[in-house]
Amino acid sequence: MAVKIIYEDKDILVCEKPAGLAVQSARISEPDMVSELKNYLTGKQSAGAPGKSAEISAFGGTRQPASATTSVGVRKPQSVYLGVVHRLDQPVSGLLVFAKNKKAAGALSTQTAQHQMNKIYYAVVYTKEDLTGKRGTLTDWLVKEASIARVCDASQNGAKKAVLSWKCLACQGNRALLEVELETGRFHQIRVQMAHAGMPLAGDRKYGSDTGIPIGTGGLALCAASLTFTHPAFGKVMKFQTTPQSPAFDGFKI
Repeated sequence: MAVKIIYEDKDILVCEKPAGLAVQSARISEPDMVSELKNYLTGKQSAGAPGKSAEISAFGGTRQPASATTSVGVRKPQSVYLGVVHRLDQPVSGLLVFAKNKKAAGALSTQTAQHQMNKIYYAVVYTKEDLTGKRGTLTDWLVKEASIARVCDASQNGAKKAVLSWKCLACQGNRALLEVELETGRFHQIRVQMAHAGMPLAGDRKYGSDTGIPIGTGGLALCAASLTFTHPAFGKVMKFQTTPQSPAFDGFKI
């Protein structure tokens, strides 16, 4: 399985998505996270093994009952539920939380809608200026058109406000490592706003090609590195972190 499970209990799954894998694809032949995780849950349920998988970290999570038992004692697999609470673009790597039941899905979706789920990203950008020690906030209005988003006037039909803050962690020539925190969660938000501000992400050929700034030839340098939310059942604040593995981050110490 390409997806790495960081934490699991009876209500949630926290996973690390590799770059290039879609969260949920409409194409039957294309692999995606939802299919992989449902297959994993179905396989675990069929095996009826409550033990901890080698892929699951010991964060104190417990297993959901693997199966139901019929009146004659034969284990009957139950259909699995997996709620998609938030997403990452296909070229982006990093952390996601999924719900294993509808109650958890509702609670986590509410946190997302009310901006109570904290998401911090690492990004490598190309820039014409030295960003050492700098930070800033970007506020734009975005509109989605088919498979792209663009900055527009606030009065345009369908425009949505997009806000993010960034700070420079390190510079290396015309490349800079940024920590980016989202205040809103718009379609392709980080990629669109950073390119519009003259700081296109390394490898972002969709939004960085028209900025007049070189963007490199590698993959997209964007990783959802930190995820914080309140557990939907226990009320405990949960924080998870990961380190970017993409070669696009090479040269930076994280």
